[in-house]
Amino acid sequence: MEFIDTHTHVYLPDFASDGEPDAVRRAIDAGVTRMIFPNVDLSTVDPMLDLASRYRGNVFVAMGLHPTEVKDDWRDVLSQIDSYIGDGRDYVAVGEIGIDLYWDKTFADEQMQVFESQIRRAVDLGLPVIIHCREGLPQTLEVLQGIAGVRAVFHSFCGTERDVDAVRRVGDFYFGINGVVTFKNSQLRNVLPAIGLERILLETDSPYLAPVPNRGKRNESAYLPLIAGHISQSMGIDLSTVAARTSSNAVELFPRISVG
Repeated sequence: MEFIDTHTHVYLPDFASDGEPDAVRRAIDAGVTRMIFPNVDLSTVDPMLDLASRYRGNVFVAMGLHPTEVKDDWRDVLSQIDSYIGDGRDYVAVGEIGIDLYWDKTFADEQMQVFESQIRRAVDLGLPVIIHCREGLPQTLEVLQGIAGVRAVFHSFCGTERDVDAVRRVGDFYFGINGVVTFKNSQLRNVLPAIGLERILLETDSPYLAPVPNRGKRNESAYLPLIAGHISQSMGIDLSTVAARTSSNAVELFPRISVG
């Protein structure tokens, strides 16, 4: 049974002291044979690409500027990120990009400008987009409404059925489901039928949001089967079907991760 982690940051310093076998190897041993690394900012590019280079065929890379990293120097940083996107490397997506107004609204307008610029770049290149949206759904949808041809996943989706409907009025997007769905007080499990298995992607968002029974600990891609198992139980769908369909969904959105 194969699983695909469509969003993991196991290249971050949180894993630096692991040694071998590292988090990627543990994931592969757990049946998570393919992983997508989304970028954060300029500081994460080199460690991300270095780790990915050690696991070709298992690890794939997305390039983008995370919304919380949009600061006063955003024009210069975005220009450098854009140069990476166009450097000829086989990136599978532009991401993670989007709107985050949870921590700080200071650069809300700039976040929208950066998001739109990167979305248009992705469309020009024929690449899908990994969207980070936290406390910014109206702004995110406003940007998306103005651009045709966007293929995307709403990473770490934790919204309501109403939010699912709002997203679908803009586009036929995917929804990334992670460890939040296993949390005791999470209502996300009740939203899964509204999404439907055909639009669910599995993800961990490692090292964050570890699923039960590891909640509160450092998350890693090896825990992805726990998330899949919870989705299976919540939706009354066999685990092998969840694994197979979410993997085919991932390949459909990110065709460059197709192997064999």
